[in-house]
Amino acid sequence: MTTNPRRWWSDPIFLTILAAGLLAVVVQSGDLGSVDTVRRLQTTHSFWTSEPPVLAGDYPDFGLRGRDGRIYAWYGIGQSLLMLPTDIVGTYLERLPIFRDYNGNDPRVRDIFVAYSTNILINVLTALVCLRFLTLLNFSQKQSIAGALALLFCTTHLHYTQNMMENNYILLLTLTGFTFQFDWFRKGNLRSLMIGSAALSLNLLTRLTTGLDLLAVGAFLLFVMWLEHAPLKNWWGKIVAYIKIAGPIYGFFFVLDRFYQYYRFGSFFNTYVSVFATQEKVLHPELSANYPFEVPFRVGFFGALFTPEKSIFLFDPLLVLTIVLSVVLWKRFSPEIRAYLITAFLLLLGYLCFYARYTVWNGDSAWGDRYVSTPVQFVAFISVPLLLRYRTEAGRLLWSVGLAMIAISGAVQIGSLAFWLPLELYQMTTLGHPTCVVCLRFENIAAFTLGKMDAWGLTNSDMTTDPWDYVHITTWNFLPFVLHRVGVVHAWVVRVVLVMWWASVGSLACTLWRLRRTLASPQSEVLS
Repeated sequence: MTTNPRRWWSDPIFLTILAAGLLAVVVQSGDLGSVDTVRRLQTTHSFWTSEPPVLAGDYPDFGLRGRDGRIYAWYGIGQSLLMLPTDIVGTYLERLPIFRDYNGNDPRVRDIFVAYSTNILINVLTALVCLRFLTLLNFSQKQSIAGALALLFCTTHLHYTQNMMENNYILLLTLTGFTFQFDWFRKGNLRSLMIGSAALSLNLLTRLTTGLDLLAVGAFLLFVMWLEHAPLKNWWGKIVAYIKIAGPIYGFFFVLDRFYQYYRFGSFFNTYVSVFATQEKVLHPELSANYPFEVPFRVGFFGALFTPEKSIFLFDPLLVLTIVLSVVLWKRFSPEIRAYLITAFLLLLGYLCFYARYTVWNGDSAWGDRYVSTPVQFVAFISVPLLLRYRTEAGRLLWSVGLAMIAISGAVQIGSLAFWLPLELYQMTTLGHPTCVVCLRFENIAAFTLGKMDAWGLTNSDMTTDPWDYVHITTWNFLPFVLHRVGVVHAWVVRVVLVMWWASVGSLACTLWRLRRTLASPQSEVLS
């Protein structure tokens, strides 16, 4: 007896991955979304061209003087390495005769190519790894797919899919570390331990504070053993095996980071923060002796929790749902779920404490507090598969509240895509503080839709002296609308891009509809 193979368009995993890729296509504006990423791409460009790592016009506002008096970017090398292949291809693509008249205009052809290709790759890989991790936590296929979609659609991960900071890359590497090291823990696969350790080590090259993520994964495995009451001899065996494999990998990448530090600033034993503090105090003697960690702890810690400009609960409402579910259903959770939640909450607390005294504890120009986005998303997205698994135990009221929280969170994340993120930052210079940024975003959406931006006092030509910024914040933040607003390319190009964009939107909607139909079929229960 033979069975017919499942068609690809009926495969829930394939449809989930396809949805992740299409989502990344739909939300792109063609711009990198952040001046930080623009500067990291300049560093990327310096790796293989004669261009400097920091443009002359950026210093002294950006960049640090390093060895031989050369100006270097202070960022880690991780995201710059990630963008290297696409930067090379995008540069040669930009030089094609077809783009001769457009070359040099914003958004640049190279930026468009880098943004699309990198964000699609990260989104697809994140969906794959998330599905595998939730499966390892013994969630069903439906619950795992719901969790992956919750991460992509209902957390600030969606915003950073459009605005390409380091955040989503860091989350991908951390989630990969959790997934593969937990796979080793359960199955004894040394290859999985090596992959997980390498992913966490790449994080060290991206942002050194992600050492907290590395520690969190180790703590997660220890919590699992503790909550499952593993014999002490098993503890010792696992710890020794872990150190033998993970230790050298962590050490190798840490040394690479130190060599990059020495290459730029001539020392193996400091970080860019100490170099930055020294040079800034020379330029600005009035700075505090504790700079850049001069902010009172309570300001940064509670600011990330409760200020209307940066509150993690406003920008990631699913956090609230996870907390409520944990309080109500804790005793019903399996040991590995408890271990994960304990680890995720401790990781969030660690990040909040670490950045609380930092001079820009709030992440500066970003949607929400970008410094704590990884642990926030880790805590938030797990709420959806938990709600589905424990629907009966949760009761009708909590189920209804949960669905409402998912809808609110999805609306917040979709709203974050509507305009370029500096819009509200410019508006707050005249509106003042405190300002609920999320509320202001929805006011802007309503005003722009109704043509009332000027009438409601939300925008004017004096908001910024940068003409590109003004053009960018006064249109929908998706590629066809940005191209039309800039008005440089031919009208037929804009029309073609708009048709392709709507086709992508339609394809995403059809994929999600097909995924829903597939998961609702009786066969999906058997095959999951």
